[in-house]
Amino acid sequence: MKKLLNIFICLLPFSLMAQNIDRSKAPTPGKAPLIQVGNPVKFTLPNGLKVFVVKNTKLPRVVASLNFDVDGFKEGDKAGLAEMAGQLAKRGTITKTKEQLDEAVEYLGGSLSTSSTSATASSLKTNFPALFALLSEVVLHPSMNATELEKVRKQTISGIESNKDDADAIAGNVVKKLVYGSGHAFGEIMTIKTVNAVKVEDAKSFINTYWKPNIANLIFVGDIEPSVAKQLAEKYFGAWKTGVVPTQQFEKSSRPAKTYVAIVDRPSSVQSVVTVASPVQLVKGDANDIAGNVMNNILGGGFSGRLFANLREKHGFTYGAYSSLQSNKHVGIFSAEASVRNEKTDSSIQEMLVEINKIRIEQIGEDELSRMKNYLAGGFARSLENPATIANFALNIEKYHLPANYYQQYLTNLAAVTATQVKSVANTLLIPSQMHIVVVGNAKEITKGLEKYGEIKYFDIEGNEIAAPVEKKADASLTIDALLNKTIQAMGGKESIEKIKDVQLIGKVGVMGQSIDVVQKIVQPSSAVMLMSMGGMVISKQAVVDGKYEVSQQGMQAPITDEIKEGLDESTYLVPEMMYVNKGYKLAIVGIEQVDGKDAIDVELTSPSGKKSHRFYDKETYLLVKSTKVEKGPTGPVTQQQYYKNYQKVEGVAFAKEAVMDLGQFKMNLNFENIKVNQGLKLEDLK
Repeated sequence: MKKLLNIFICLLPFSLMAQNIDRSKAPTPGKAPLIQVGNPVKFTLPNGLKVFVVKNTKLPRVVASLNFDVDGFKEGDKAGLAEMAGQLAKRGTITKTKEQLDEAVEYLGGSLSTSSTSATASSLKTNFPALFALLSEVVLHPSMNATELEKVRKQTISGIESNKDDADAIAGNVVKKLVYGSGHAFGEIMTIKTVNAVKVEDAKSFINTYWKPNIANLIFVGDIEPSVAKQLAEKYFGAWKTGVVPTQQFEKSSRPAKTYVAIVDRPSSVQSVVTVASPVQLVKGDANDIAGNVMNNILGGGFSGRLFANLREKHGFTYGAYSSLQSNKHVGIFSAEASVRNEKTDSSIQEMLVEINKIRIEQIGEDELSRMKNYLAGGFARSLENPATIANFALNIEKYHLPANYYQQYLTNLAAVTATQVKSVANTLLIPSQMHIVVVGNAKEITKGLEKYGEIKYFDIEGNEIAAPVEKKADASLTIDALLNKTIQAMGGKESIEKIKDVQLIGKVGVMGQSIDVVQKIVQPSSAVMLMSMGGMVISKQAVVDGKYEVSQQGMQAPITDEIKEGLDESTYLVPEMMYVNKGYKLAIVGIEQVDGKDAIDVELTSPSGKKSHRFYDKETYLLVKSTKVEKGPTGPVTQQQYYKNYQKVEGVAFAKEAVMDLGQFKMNLNFENIKVNQGLKLEDLK
């Protein structure tokens, strides 16, 4: 009993304390701790090369990274030179071809990469000295081979061509050109013309001019002693000669006098990419740095940001909406962006501006501020688990001339940010009346109503201002019957089409890096099946056989609606145009639209169930080149598009061997490798 009494007495103060706690209130945050950020070992070689060593023995690996302290390059009519030169540097040395160099790196189990402003090597500790020797050879004695430059050029142009079909890439290029200005190093855009202008002499000159030790920082991170790192640095880079590096001249980037709307017309877009942006004067370490980071994260730094909560959670306009605030010694940038449904472009811009104005006008609540500061503090603490973070901190202190204790004091300074400061920095950096509103999308569908945000201007995909697109009208004398007849004739003619009794198409679909096998079989007049499989396992089936309908995904049957029946019935026809009139479809020519740079006749199709879709026929060949339809998506209606390409005739009938299906958030590329007709397929072969 006495023992129990002693325990009760010991616990008594704690129970009394518990009775006084108000659990309806969050505990008051404690004083922000002073972070002990490890300092790397630092030394400087006689040639000016600064070396940092961050020892970490958790893994027997070492990474060495050479970084050149250059902010950007003014390239003019050779935009892309720096990037191409950086890629070329690792493609062979004066003693090794690219193949020999790659083989040597692979033999050591390492990796080696270069860019316009860096060269990095990584391997196990035991192989690192040999790999570091290769790194120095790449940096000091690159071959800069003309043949290899042509390979780099080809890859670069391929990327440019691919980006022409990428609305996000288009938006990124146009935004930076408009925000920074075409005369600014940050506003230059690589084009096929500028890339083709780059000569091997230009690439050599770039490396010889900007890769100098007196503007370089060499960082070792991993299981390496500072003394060993110093020996390697001195051995392989000690004789590297200094040079005078040209001082970069940066044009001043100013906000536009008035907010305006820049539209990049992309008729094939199923949604708009909307960006609200402006240049900002923000340098890491200045008075607005940390408060600006807090402000931006509250506005749109992630899933918990106000933009995300408004545009996705509240209104369902998009899958996500975010903002970013980037500092720079010369000029930074603020941007808020989202990919939204065409019909919600106007509303999305409005809500973005609402949130930007709100964070400027209304002081944020203490709970919201506290949550964000805790989130940022947690992210900072977690970043310290990566030894490379310490090296990056040292580089930032060097590059931005920060106080030596900047990062030790970070949490204290973060905790000191007030709601008043957040509002003040928002008013300083975000000026809604002086912003670029850039929209990449189908101008015909999105432009109406945008004039209330400012003057509407039009730009091409390279950010050059152009005249407003002129809506083209179809030939008034062309009737639906005439169009259908021309299409049927272009496909091979009614007689040839009716001679084909069965078809089998075999191919593959590429989607999100995966390859899926596809088999489509048709038995005229009214049966067809399409199977998609991976590794021999059927993952999707769509079929109508002898009047019985089936749609399944991974064995799960989908309910069959009238719309699904109509789609499956249409799939049984080699040329659906031959059945539209007889099946009660309504067709109307509604205009002309560009598809892959060519005029196409836009036909609105209304099925017997009332489902509307569009089919686009090349104005010259009358072949089907595109179709669109609206389907239900997670955040509302989504326009899906399908492009038909590479028509080839088999037994006198034209088949599209390629199709690109744009489903809004991803694309599927279908290629039919084998087309067989009149094999004598029976209905049993479709089951």
